[in-house]
Amino acid sequence: MIVLDIDYNILASNTAYQRQFATPRQQISGRKCFRVSHQYSVPCDQAGERCPMKRAAETRLPERVLHIHHTPRGPEHVDVELRPILDEAGSVIAYVERLTSVAGASAQPREAGLVGRAPSFNAALSALQRAAPSRIPVLLQGESGTGKELFARALHEASPRTRGPLVVVDCTGLSESLFESELFGHERGAFTGALQRKIGLAEAAHGGTLFLDEIGDVPLNMQVKLLRLIESGTFRRVGGIETLRADFRLVAATHKPLKQMVEAGSFRQDLYYRINAFPVHLPSLRERAEDIPLLAESLLRRMADITPLRLDDDAAEALRRYPFPGNVRELRNVLERARLFADDGVIRIRDLPAEVVGGEPVALLSAGTRRSKEKARLTHALAVFEGTRAELAHHLGLSERTLYRRLKRYELE
Repeated sequence: MIVLDIDYNILASNTAYQRQFATPRQQISGRKCFRVSHQYSVPCDQAGERCPMKRAAETRLPERVLHIHHTPRGPEHVDVELRPILDEAGSVIAYVERLTSVAGASAQPREAGLVGRAPSFNAALSALQRAAPSRIPVLLQGESGTGKELFARALHEASPRTRGPLVVVDCTGLSESLFESELFGHERGAFTGALQRKIGLAEAAHGGTLFLDEIGDVPLNMQVKLLRLIESGTFRRVGGIETLRADFRLVAATHKPLKQMVEAGSFRQDLYYRINAFPVHLPSLRERAEDIPLLAESLLRRMADITPLRLDDDAAEALRRYPFPGNVRELRNVLERARLFADDGVIRIRDLPAEVVGGEPVALLSAGTRRSKEKARLTHALAVFEGTRAELAHHLGLSERTLYRRLKRYELE
């Protein structure tokens, strides 16, 4: 936590803030908050971010945002909650800011879990942080391959139920009888082949989170039983007479248009409204194209056994321009194939599939317009960022080599 005056100066900070966001013996008090947290020379809103202080000054109400902060460990996602302090006349005289590091995602390459820093990714992550402390059912909506299970795991780990299990139910391709047996379990002798009692996944999720992946594929006749489980928290095993109680937090996911399915009669309306209490849109890779180099580096780290793998700049740019209809899953497949051709550990543009290299660009912009936008972004970053070139590269999600090459291209050195 820190205390700020109305001119962005840090008046005080506690030990936790010093430990998380400052280097040893770094003086915090008296410095501007945006210089410490972002290494900007101007407030966040002037550097293209949402500034909670500006909004709180107008509303005199608490504000909460998700930012990527500069830390001694590199850029990290931080949940920022700012509360104004008012005098007797109702004027804002100071602010108290609480900052919480978001452990469920990384703004740097990482060997496991969620990775990203694009605005659309941060919006989904911010929504998860809002929902995590409660028991409200969450519906993750997005195209196939957008990482729904990773988002569900991040939600579970940020919730009070993190010590309990995360139980995943893949609803795809399950018949009515198989789905019922998987979800509720069965008693011995309930049907041919039921040689012993089986605990269902709803029971296994007791005290934790039940994740129903691709809930749009649940057979229509089973949806009423699923609704009863969610609403009453009770169920019976197949072939059983004892009513059992379930205690889980529900997270569902789908790539299907459930609202249209309700209108068509293939998905129950009452179940839809029950699971859709807190919908979260998961962005496609096209919506977060600036994250592709970061994701690619993370995936290559996960693939490497002994020899480290990396992308050269041209290959990274080709990946960034490709629309990836299969999203992160397709990106992983492309990299898995390309690394087989990278004998020296460097993936070049020649190692990528022809459809990636020659595919339609993500944004239908002319080369001149794209270069103009990129130059403007770099010019602005140079104007407001106060750190080293290495830190600026981290801030922009680029390698140092790529940053220097682009600065030279646009004569910005």
